[in-house]
Amino acid sequence: MKTFAQYLTESEKTFDYRIKILGDVPTNFIRDLKDQLKKFEPVKISEPKKTPVLSKPLDFPNFSNESVTMMDVTFRYPATPPQLEQMVRLLGVDPDRVCMVQRDYDDGIDRELAGIETQKDLLTTDYPADNAEQKKLKKDHADGNQQVVKNSADAAKWTVAGGKTPPAETTNDLPMGVKSPMSAVKRPPKPATGAHPKG
Repeated sequence: MKTFAQYLTESEKTFDYRIKILGDVPTNFIRDLKDQLKKFEPVKISEPKKTPVLSKPLDFPNFSNESVTMMDVTFRYPATPPQLEQMVRLLGVDPDRVCMVQRDYDDGIDRELAGIETQKDLLTTDYPADNAEQKKLKKDHADGNQQVVKNSADAAKWTVAGGKTPPAETTNDLPMGVKSPMSAVKRPPKPATGAHPKG
């Protein structure tokens, strides 16, 4: 049977991040940064790993042709990028060269990029030759034949149960008069004024 301490440990929420440092890491920077991170009660801090030189480092859009040093951290308390920027600035490093992201998010981006790299190029893929139906549709489309849209040309000729629906009557079908409606309006007499006492 588990003890209360074991249950408490298993139910404890942790926060996983990945800290990235662009370019060459200054001497003692990792050691000093780990000391600063103690305020978040780290459960685990991995050893730094360095990538080869990247033409466009992810998360650093304003830089190019730089390597990236990464380390995964797990805290008992949440941390925010502004807090990390403040710590980095106090350690004398440009905060634009350090960033922190959610580890799950970063892993998801890596998987997505890996999937894009392995995707087949659909534009250069060799497809089988067109069958008879495809050739006919291609010719109809090139000729502007409306039959490409099924039944579009003959839809108006069809009849349904109950007989053919008569065409709708519009204002164009009504008789056009020549008399202005204003000519039949009876206006009230004008009111009397000083200049025209009879109105």
